[in-house]
Amino acid sequence: MATSVDCDIVSAEESVFTGKVQFISLTGTLGELGITPGHTPLLSEVRPGPVLMRTESGEEDVFYVSGGFLEVQPHKVTLLVDTALRAADLNEAAAEEASRIAKQTMADKTSEFDYSRATGQLAEAVAQLRTLRQIRQKLGK
Repeated sequence: MATSVDCDIVSAEESVFTGKVQFISLTGTLGELGITPGHTPLLSEVRPGPVLMRTESGEEDVFYVSGGFLEVQPHKVTLLVDTALRAADLNEAAAEEASRIAKQTMADKTSEFDYSRATGQLAEAVAQLRTLRQIRQKLGK
């Protein structure tokens, strides 16, 4: 049995990761997914949040994805996402500010705004913060 599988993470802007991995963990619409070599073929929508992977060399890497789709084939895993960033590149202060502004906008019932856009911005900011917290837990900080 293979010990690794090819993996690509592709955003609307660029290819973010290409390589062999031993394990991938992420959140799909029906819950948490753990993908290892030999996994059953699968298509799933991906929720905003962290993607944890263990590369062929055993190193762990964490990415933030804003949502998209996962395709698992016998020898390849592909994540097609709107936005993908290495978790180390996330800006915690900007995510906190975006969360604060979205909550404030949603609470202001007198102004005209796009409620669905504000909730989307809030969900993305919360997912980025959740990714940062998972990294801190992993590193013991």
